[in-house]
Amino acid sequence: MSNVVVNAVGDACPIPVVKTMKSLGEMTEGGIIEVHVDNETAVQNVMKFVSGKNLNPVSEKLEDNHFVIRAQVPGAAGPIAAEEEIGCIPDARGTTVIAFDSDTMGRGDDALGEILMKGFIYALSQLEELPKAMIFYNAGAKLTVEGSASLEDIKSLEAQGVEVLTCGTCLNFYGLSEKLAVGSVSNMYTIVEALSAAGKVIKP
Repeated sequence: MSNVVVNAVGDACPIPVVKTMKSLGEMTEGGIIEVHVDNETAVQNVMKFVSGKNLNPVSEKLEDNHFVIRAQVPGAAGPIAAEEEIGCIPDARGTTVIAFDSDTMGRGDDALGEILMKGFIYALSQLEELPKAMIFYNAGAKLTVEGSASLEDIKSLEAQGVEVLTCGTCLNFYGLSEKLAVGSVSNMYTIVEALSAAGKVIKP
């Protein structure tokens, strides 16, 4: 197994994708490829390219202007055609806001609801047009804390520029204030403002 780190910080599109393509083609065995970039649009482009190779990349915001995309490569990818088209897609975020008021989806069995919610959030991360923001309140606040089954996917969405807001009052109520693991703590004014400015609001 080999681990390959690609430094594309400071590079403009399509360079991050070109570097990723080159590094994938040079891998002689399975391992992890890790690509570092400095903006959300670069994350989106690299994620799209790696997903197109039938890998399952995840991304994470490490700090402002520093993001990482990781993917498990099962074996040698082999040379990738140099003439393969590399596009620079524009910012993929739309105007939709997703409002989560529960950590389960639908009514009925909670175990099933948790599975459905995990699937829903993963599906969001795979959309061609990403949501503008994701708001978590009431029991939905449990989705953005340590131990959440959806934490990796929410981090990946944040790295692609989706704003992640969690109600501070709700975190306090559930005793989770110290366990927030993605996004930022928000107040009701900011939440109302984000919902009011949305082109569309979806509540799973």
